[in-house]
Amino acid sequence: MSCRDFILNTILKAGSEGAVFRADRGKLTLTQMFPELEAECQKEAASQGLSLPAHFSAQKLFDEVVQVEFNGPLLDAAATLQRQGIRTCVLANMWIDDSPQRDSIAKILHVLENRFDLVVRSSQIGAKLPEAAVFQSALDQLHVKPKEALWLDVSEESVKTAESLGMAAVHITEISEAVKKMETLTGIKLTVEQLPRACDAEKVSHGYVTVKPGVKIHYVEMGDGPPVLLCHGFPESWYSWRYQIPALADAGFRVIAPDMKGYGDSSAPADIEEYSQENIVKDLVTFMDKLGLAQVTLFGHDWGGSVAWNMAQCHPERLRAVASLNTPLFRVDPDTNPMERLKAMPIFDYQIYFQEPGVAEAELERNLARTFKLMFTASSEKGLLKGGTAGVCKRGGLFVGSPEDVPRSSMLSEEDLQYYMQQFSKSGFRGPLNWYRNVERNWRWLCSRPRGKILMPALMVTAGKDKVLLPSFSTGMENMIPNLTRGHIEECGHWTQMESPTSETVQPYVQGSTERVAEKLTTSPAGEHHSEHRGNSCPRVKKHCSAKLLKTLVLD
Repeated sequence: MSCRDFILNTILKAGSEGAVFRADRGKLTLTQMFPELEAECQKEAASQGLSLPAHFSAQKLFDEVVQVEFNGPLLDAAATLQRQGIRTCVLANMWIDDSPQRDSIAKILHVLENRFDLVVRSSQIGAKLPEAAVFQSALDQLHVKPKEALWLDVSEESVKTAESLGMAAVHITEISEAVKKMETLTGIKLTVEQLPRACDAEKVSHGYVTVKPGVKIHYVEMGDGPPVLLCHGFPESWYSWRYQIPALADAGFRVIAPDMKGYGDSSAPADIEEYSQENIVKDLVTFMDKLGLAQVTLFGHDWGGSVAWNMAQCHPERLRAVASLNTPLFRVDPDTNPMERLKAMPIFDYQIYFQEPGVAEAELERNLARTFKLMFTASSEKGLLKGGTAGVCKRGGLFVGSPEDVPRSSMLSEEDLQYYMQQFSKSGFRGPLNWYRNVERNWRWLCSRPRGKILMPALMVTAGKDKVLLPSFSTGMENMIPNLTRGHIEECGHWTQMESPTSETVQPYVQGSTERVAEKLTTSPAGEHHSEHRGNSCPRVKKHCSAKLLKTLVLD
């Protein structure tokens, strides 16, 4: 008999009065349980005429138990059920862990609490599975009747208890079969590829930082670990990173996604110069200072990508690494007026249209639902923006000629659409459009700055179907960024975070580049390896993970 089997038999023989059963019910803490369990094992060995080995330790068995790998398909199924309005719950026999290794249980609980509506721990209610009291506690807290509940378990005893209470129950012998049974019982499709877990705007942590008198920046935050800062573009919100935030947080990072100045719950000062890149970057540094962030890994998309590259060139000491989705590093030509360059490129005509204050605001704010339905479309969908971004000035508006009644994109839920509408109903489009009204001011500032090479680890992700920020614009970036890693998503348009949030889209790229970039990130100039920056401290989740293209820069 193995030591493991011997310990398990001892636990079962001791029954309800044994150390483990009492710990399950919260009568003992883990450090109180271990010596009692050791004594029970010694007593049982003596009764069998056995001599336990000198290295025998019951605690080692429990150390192995907390090395958890969550099951991806079941987590995906739970997330899908939640999106359909079904509440989810975990019931578990768990102890009060006061041991030196208690951080493992803390991380397990952190993952469960963030992914399920309710977590019922045996030690908190004084009852343990498969006792009916555990199920009843969950039913009471969720305010549901047994006939409205479905239970899944590998334990036949727990399944029988659930069924005796009137619950539907599935005995898990093989995961894929269990998921299919859930589909049958709930009527919800669970076996097709699902969207990754997204942030719930009502549940995520929100905060504010005053960067200067009268100007505050709103942000959301999730996770604990090395900081990752996500900067969105036009016309978006922190919410555009809704799939990437939980993925990076689960991977062991502190993820911070601000509403950029002029957007959502951040201040929207009227002065156009407030939105110059010089001021935006200055405010971002102050934002980091106020949050106590000496360095971050900075990601940007669209205008956020411009901010990321400008931070990397003007404040390289504040970044561990930099990445941009869609937006390349554009070279600054001191001999060419930037407005003339814009006018020479038809696809940028919309930016010329945006220059006159009040004109584009009136069009974009007239019908917010139509605005976002026209702008947020996937590359696989028929474009409804007649004429695209070219010829906007001639036709008299971005949406002129486009239908009034516009279908919502498949990449945007009704809830998503309503959130964007709510955010832009606060301050409108003036602040976001003012970002475009600093073209020459930005050019003069950048011409005045040193334009050396970006030497930190960097990532550039291009999208094959982006009709404005063309992949070809990034040609030659390696000349300015020697440590550049590239990613390309061919079947993806401009809205990368929303259209391609799953790892399968970028898996070939990730496999080839993760190790190279992570090695640069996790090794100091002196050659010391810093494991605290590797982001692998959370319990592992066996599943495809959204935002893996982002994790390329920050994961080992």
